[in-house]
Amino acid sequence: MSEMHEATSVSQPFSHFERFLDSREAAALLQIHPKTLQRLARKGEIRAMRIGKLWRFRASDLDAWVHLRLKLAYRP
Repeated sequence: MSEMHEATSVSQPFSHFERFLDSREAAALLQIHPKTLQRLARKGEIRAMRIGKLWRFRASDLDAWVHLRLKLAYRP
């Protein structure tokens, strides 16, 4: 006799996961050189994650950084 099992929905563990950009991709978004971006990350001026020797960036962090810089630049 076979049993019927109700399918249970499994929540996606990465449903809110944002893909990381490498230095080249992130620098292209900001239109700066990848080494400049890495220097900013090393100094802690821009949020980043270092995995081994490689830097990784989230687009949302880059967007927040740009908006903060614009806000500071146009402060009366």
